[in-house]
Amino acid sequence: MQSVLVTGGAGFIGSNLTLELQRRHPEAWIVVMDDFRSGDFRNLEGFRGDFIAGNIAEVDIDKRFQQGAFDVIFHLASITDTTEQNQYRQVHDNVEGFRKLLQWAKSDQTPLVYASSAAVYGKTETVMGERCKPSPQNAYAFSKIQLDHLAGYYRKQYPAWKLVGLRYFNVYGPREAHKRHMASMVYQLYLQMKAGKKPRIFKDGEQKRDFVYVKDVVEATLAASVASVPGVYNVGSGVSSSFNDVISRLNKALGLALDTEYFENPYSFYQNVTQADISKSREKLCYEPRFDLEHGIDAYVKWLLKSGEP
Repeated sequence: MQSVLVTGGAGFIGSNLTLELQRRHPEAWIVVMDDFRSGDFRNLEGFRGDFIAGNIAEVDIDKRFQQGAFDVIFHLASITDTTEQNQYRQVHDNVEGFRKLLQWAKSDQTPLVYASSAAVYGKTETVMGERCKPSPQNAYAFSKIQLDHLAGYYRKQYPAWKLVGLRYFNVYGPREAHKRHMASMVYQLYLQMKAGKKPRIFKDGEQKRDFVYVKDVVEATLAASVASVPGVYNVGSGVSSSFNDVISRLNKALGLALDTEYFENPYSFYQNVTQADISKSREKLCYEPRFDLEHGIDAYVKWLLKSGEP
């Protein structure tokens, strides 16, 4: 791997991916493109590659790069805030940026891995497999379905193209602090508890999420870049854990014994459970999560305390 483009490389997952690529391929030409709407320059501390400040939906790729300039493209750029009120802006930038990238990469069929999302599955109580019917509940999820549709169209036109979409589940870990209210529940609860406050969650705390540590997500993303079977894959832990479980683990990791404060859920729509079926990813990507909730939270808390982040 000699040349790589990472869009959204200053974001949460993107920065972890970029720095791991740099570690594994120190001589590679790594280009990050980001407009900082969902990223932060501090996430790229130690990055030695090239950086382009820009929105993929607006940058003239043809003028920037020659065809075939990259061995692989990781497209993680996205407006990720699920509470974004400007539906046009979110869908336009997410979809049209991807469309432009596909148009540019198709002639050389550069291997391309893009970030889809578990949000496409919507509100369901069942284990979520790639064949489950999409049910978007917000513009963000709708935009990600459109990415999957676009990629599917191009895969039919170019069957040999290594074009892979990854439906990330509830990712947590280093370099997510800049996301503020959109950061993981693991981080939100950590902040409360580190400050000595009782962790506050909806009654009765048994709502469950498929929490997946960002290092596992990076491994899956790298594996997808050499996938022999293009398509869409789930990236989760395959296990659903409750918010009570998270609080219990954080108490242990921080050496605390804080009680939980429960309050009524004010939302009429709320996802009670997410859980990924990762059997396809295991088979086709050889993906195997290494961090269960206990080891993931332990590693994350150690990183937070060492890094000095809030």
